[in-house]
Amino acid sequence: MKRFLKYAKPYRAAFLLGPLCMIVESVGEILLPFLLQLIYGRVEAPTSSSSADIGYILLIAGAMFLLSLCMMAGGVGGAYFGSRASVGFAADLRTDIYIKVQSFSFANIDRFHPGSLITRLTNDVTQLQNFVNMLLRMCLRAPIMLVGALVMAIALRPDLSVILLISVPLLAGLQYLIVRVGFPRFRNMQARIDRLNETVQESLTNVRVVKSFVREEHEKEKFAEANDRLMEYNLKAMNVMLFTQPMMMLIMNGTMLAVLLIGGRQVAASAMEAATLATFLTYITQILFSLMMMTMLFMNSSRALASAGRIREVMEEEISLTDEGAAHPEKKVTRGEIEIRDVSFRYYKNSEDPVLSHVSLQIGAGETVGIIGSTGCGKTTLVSLIPRLYDVDSGSVLIDGVDVRDYSLHELRDGIGMVLQKNVLFSGKISDNLRWGDEDATEEEMRAAAAAAQADGFISSFPGGYDAAIAQGGQNVSGGQKQRLCLARALLRRPKILILDDSTSAVDTATEARIRQMLASKLPDTTKIIIAQRIGSVQNADRIVVMDGGRVTGIGTHEELLRENQEYREIYESQQGGKEAAV
Repeated sequence: MKRFLKYAKPYRAAFLLGPLCMIVESVGEILLPFLLQLIYGRVEAPTSSSSADIGYILLIAGAMFLLSLCMMAGGVGGAYFGSRASVGFAADLRTDIYIKVQSFSFANIDRFHPGSLITRLTNDVTQLQNFVNMLLRMCLRAPIMLVGALVMAIALRPDLSVILLISVPLLAGLQYLIVRVGFPRFRNMQARIDRLNETVQESLTNVRVVKSFVREEHEKEKFAEANDRLMEYNLKAMNVMLFTQPMMMLIMNGTMLAVLLIGGRQVAASAMEAATLATFLTYITQILFSLMMMTMLFMNSSRALASAGRIREVMEEEISLTDEGAAHPEKKVTRGEIEIRDVSFRYYKNSEDPVLSHVSLQIGAGETVGIIGSTGCGKTTLVSLIPRLYDVDSGSVLIDGVDVRDYSLHELRDGIGMVLQKNVLFSGKISDNLRWGDEDATEEEMRAAAAAAQADGFISSFPGGYDAAIAQGGQNVSGGQKQRLCLARALLRRPKILILDDSTSAVDTATEARIRQMLASKLPDTTKIIIAQRIGSVQNADRIVVMDGGRVTGIGTHEELLRENQEYREIYESQQGGKEAAV
């Protein structure tokens, strides 16, 4: 828990005042039975003057009233400062986790999965928040009540206090059992919450696919399985509490019964006053209640420790892509010349077969290069190495003669516009999404970029135009519209390198042709890399790269590859055959 102390420092006043307020309440609870005994004693053994007795009782009652007011102030203050400290602690911790996740590379995100990261940002942080709140309210109150009530009970009746030699060790043993058994169970339960969140996220994100394939029942079964597993592990964790709470009550009630049996006989034999027995019972109750509070604290600490461990995993995750060691962190991408030297890459480093194997390629500044090949041949992986979304295992990728690892990530990616294979839009206005390319873009610049991407027409037809709302994930626009909006967003960046990863697959051929003409005429100095499944999308490129099995099998113009590259010719003939069949 040491690494979380820094989140307490900004709220050190609340962390200090909260327990101090609880001390006031605890001291009051210890003193009240003592004052009440004084009243009992005067009632049982009155003086000769009744007016003196009444005055004495009123004086003690007044003191009890003032003490109760102090206790109320302490209780309210403790609750207020505890809540303030715990909420601030959780907010700062959640912010740091989010910042850390934002610095993750694709490889780091692949390790944790989005559903698990969401759970750690929300549920796990909430568990720590609840524990901090409880800790501030009980960390001093329970021990002070325990020690204070124990001292008062022993001072009052040492002989009856011997009963505590049995009950206190039993309750301490229960606390040890809670930590020993509860911790692994709560950790497993949090992992099952991860799985449930991943299932829900996947189902809701892809709800249109689910409905189009009539797979609702399958998704219900998958959710039910994840939900049942969570319930199973939840019950295993809760069984610790279900077992310990009755055991605590049994020990507490047994202790009270033993005190009543022994003390009652002493009262009946006039060896002890009834007021003394009542006061002693009150202190015994406080002792046992303080132990019960400490047990509850340990129960919550088991779950908090499990959550803290999961949060620590995120915070201590080593970022696989950083600017550390960059030789030219201030350098910008100026020309857009690309050289790929003998690059090999594996997503899973212990895998025998590489995704890319000894790939070499040179792309001149301002050149248009198409990349084509079968699904899974490594096209997207190859272009992902250029903006350094992943790092090569061997070899190097250079831009303008400088290794991409020698740029800062900000300057490198600022010079590259990339339209990913999976087009993503965010909830908000169309203009908000476009300004991801340039947050300072004017309306005229947005319209120019949208027109170049063949998107201005349909944007203007929307109610509100560029201020029209985009649903989460862009679900209220078509696939082709989404692709063109993403392209316009990339064009607003005015990049030196533009990477289009199958980014026109959902638009018609006429629109695609106009986009290609725009790229050629308006971006003559921008290096353009176009990944496509259709040969028609790349056949006018300066050069076409053919890939298969993670290797480059051919480079040339459309005509050269038709003559010299069998794989390219087979792709061309299969697509031409499809067209003829369609006719």
